[in-house]
Amino acid sequence: MSGEVTVTGFGVRTAFGMGADALRRGVFAGVPSFAATTRFDTGPYRTAMAGAAVDGPDAVEGWALRHALAECGAEALSMAGLAPGAEAAVLLGVAGDHTSVTRYWRGGGSDGRCGSVVAGRAVPRAPEGATVRGTSPDVERVADAVPARLAELLAGELGLVGPRLTFTNACVASAAAIIHACRLISSGRIDVAVCGGGYLVEEETFGKFDSGRALSRDGMVRPFSADRSGLLLGDGVAVVVLESAEHARRRGARPLAGVVGWGAASDAHHIAQPHPEGVGLARAARQAMRLAGDPDGDALDYVNAHGTGTKYNDGAETRGLRAAFPKRAESIPVSSTKSTTGHLLEAAGVVEFVITMLALTDGVLPPTAGFTAPDPECDLDYVPNEPRRTDPRRALTVNAAFGGANTALVLERP
Repeated sequence: MSGEVTVTGFGVRTAFGMGADALRRGVFAGVPSFAATTRFDTGPYRTAMAGAAVDGPDAVEGWALRHALAECGAEALSMAGLAPGAEAAVLLGVAGDHTSVTRYWRGGGSDGRCGSVVAGRAVPRAPEGATVRGTSPDVERVADAVPARLAELLAGELGLVGPRLTFTNACVASAAAIIHACRLISSGRIDVAVCGGGYLVEEETFGKFDSGRALSRDGMVRPFSADRSGLLLGDGVAVVVLESAEHARRRGARPLAGVVGWGAASDAHHIAQPHPEGVGLARAARQAMRLAGDPDGDALDYVNAHGTGTKYNDGAETRGLRAAFPKRAESIPVSSTKSTTGHLLEAAGVVEFVITMLALTDGVLPPTAGFTAPDPECDLDYVPNEPRRTDPRRALTVNAAFGGANTALVLERP
């Protein structure tokens, strides 16, 4: 590795609110964010529960994905001390904002709100012959469903000059964006990257997970527990500023954490199920630890797990971590913060990256909330229900996605 990578700024927003203190009050306290959402009509679905911010028509508009990304991006740049006009690559992990598309088609393919029901309120149909294209916020935002557009919008909003790239590989998308940025920085091709991801609970994806019977039946997420019954979706947006350590030193920026290892691997087992032995996850974790100069994980103090709370993921992930760290797996604390935030899909990697960084900064491991009875298949230390005070210096955060994609990132306290 020819150049060290450091984190100099971040902005994060979840159902708990904006910023690190909101995460401390929610994620690190082990308080689930789940409640019945009124963001759309949940009557046709098996559950109404999600980790969605307080909503209603006005709040939903304020939570348009483009605005949430810009808000988090501005916070990250401010923390890093970078001004508009800075030269920085922008790399996002998003699938696009489909809210307006759903409204558009429900409105008969003209205006997303014409004759539709939004948050339980009927919206009048536009007068016959009226011209609505170009005048409705929903119609104008239909293009936000194109993932690459959101990277362009974010770069433009923040006034950044440099290449833009969007990753759409599902639940590892924003982690993949961070990994690619680390490769570019460590090879000397760029000095600064603004990496982010976002997902806001909306009906299209909610309906897909509901039809696949992946959502928790009782409104709670219990990763690694014997009675786990599925995941719940959640709001999550985060942006981090990555720099070469030398660049950060030259401009006097304060390092928040070092990114000392990264890895990506595919197990190519099944379109929607992980390899039962966690082969791809183990391979990604070993890559990251080798790059960090610690192939056996001797200096590893914590793992932020993917931990979806689904039948297939949690056992496979446990076996994958055992394969990655055969000598130390039982002594490394592992927790799933999806037990409080919900599954953030494309944003999971970057939000959990921030959570892992805060664990190092604060000296507190976030718990796996809702943990009940242990599962013989899941036999590691999952930090059940209560935060744990400790002195972690190095942590690993892992993610997995449909199609067998797996990512791993190693963070180190400065």
